[in-house]
Amino acid sequence: MQLGLVGLGKMGFNMRERLRAGGHEVIGYDPRPEVTDVPSPAALTDALTAPRVVWVMVPSGSVTHDTIVALADVLSPGDLLIDGGNSRYTEDAKHQKLLGENGISFIDAGVSGGVWGLTDGYGLMVGGSADDVARAMPIFDALRPPGPRADGFVHAGPTGAGHFAKMVHNGVEYALMTAYAEGYELLSAADLITDPQAVYQAWTNGTVVRSWLQQLLAKALEEDPGFSRITGYTEDSGEGRWTVEEAIRLRVPVPSIAASLFARFLSRQDESPTMKAVAALRQQFGGHAVKRVSESG
Repeated sequence: MQLGLVGLGKMGFNMRERLRAGGHEVIGYDPRPEVTDVPSPAALTDALTAPRVVWVMVPSGSVTHDTIVALADVLSPGDLLIDGGNSRYTEDAKHQKLLGENGISFIDAGVSGGVWGLTDGYGLMVGGSADDVARAMPIFDALRPPGPRADGFVHAGPTGAGHFAKMVHNGVEYALMTAYAEGYELLSAADLITDPQAVYQAWTNGTVVRSWLQQLLAKALEEDPGFSRITGYTEDSGEGRWTVEEAIRLRVPVPSIAASLFARFLSRQDESPTMKAVAALRQQFGGHAVKRVSESG
């Protein structure tokens, strides 16, 4: 099958390689001349045989919107556009309407797998009509992990469902990573444990907490014991925030996901005003000792 791929960053570049290895013809566009196959989006559409299928794999937000607007001007009725980035699901209906006015179909696809997707395959969550999904299925089959289709791919529902499922996926990911990280810190604080990395390594087989994320933490500890080469500053992609916002809207309790999101915010504070206030309160009501900032700062 022939596919146009817009965006050849960490994910898009590897997706192009996996699809080509699977026997598909992929023509990619990226602003960076060292990785692009064609010089412009217009040249991309010219290189594809109609009716076209074009996959957009660029950062979420205005970059995705601007890219879809630009493609709407150069694609033709009967073409299909897939947004595989981490767009907020509320944007999908707008993009479907924009493209639909030009006779172009739309699928939203949540993609998980990171840099390992090239070799292991990508977990895919898609939204759109059954006919559009069936049309793109050869591409989805090449990207997903080997094995039963249901274990690595889901047609989650109509437009927006793919990105909604990916949003919740990332919220769960936040909570899992925080739990594994807290377990590591507790092991490290205990004098009884002589090798926290060995404990996490042992957990990778036979235990009920084993997972790919847990295996990656064991690997990271092996490569950098004690994490001496990095800081604890942690960004959030936006999807964790959106998950919590949707939980509030739907009145669904997600305390673990919410706590993991706020833990990321805490990681960005060299000095926590909240904990300073707690220390001050403890001194006020109980006379508890506080640690003073030294004169040298």
